[in-house]
Amino acid sequence: MTENQSQHQPTAPRSRWRTLPPWSLVAAGVLVGGALGGAYGVLKPPAYTATSYVIAVPTERADTATALGFAQAYGRVATQLAVLGDAQVWAGVPVDTLRDSVRTSTSPDAPMVAVSATSTRPSRAADMANAVARALTQHANDTKADTHVELVQFSRALKPTEPASAPAEVTGLVGASAGGLLGALALLVRPRRRPEEAARPATVPGPAAAADTHGRL
Repeated sequence: MTENQSQHQPTAPRSRWRTLPPWSLVAAGVLVGGALGGAYGVLKPPAYTATSYVIAVPTERADTATALGFAQAYGRVATQLAVLGDAQVWAGVPVDTLRDSVRTSTSPDAPMVAVSATSTRPSRAADMANAVARALTQHANDTKADTHVELVQFSRALKPTEPASAPAEVTGLVGASAGGLLGALALLVRPRRRPEEAARPATVPGPAAAADTHGRL
């Protein structure tokens, strides 16, 4: 192998990389991202979400503003250990499962707390949401003589009939979009062909190498 050949051989992969059509990187990203996103949507078990609602009601010695303030507070303590410790008995799952699966939300305009639970089993999602709402109601009503606010269950969680997780079609589209974006970014940082490389003639043996070859012949 001559010196010229040893100098140009390692650059062959880079040259092929530079000669790829610009759209090939984006197309490859879209195809790979769509395949991975679709596979994720198919292989991941569907998740179901059920929601129970409780409402804070003021007593004769309180007003709506007070009930609204306590509703915000109850929404924050619903996922605390004191509430989840009682809820695990009715939900039939450990406290750690409740902590990972249950979320609460409140409204700035209404004294209502939404308790949502997510599980791969629809019935378990409903049981966890109702159990936490029940435990929260009991804890709140134990102190209603001091807070002058009563917590009442507004709506029980029902067993969901459709999964809340995105289907494979959606995850595939998200993956294809992300892959196309990564392909476009790779296109921006892709090494470009230099003008002198495009015009460089083919490598031929130098005079010394040619003379040495002729002498051996």
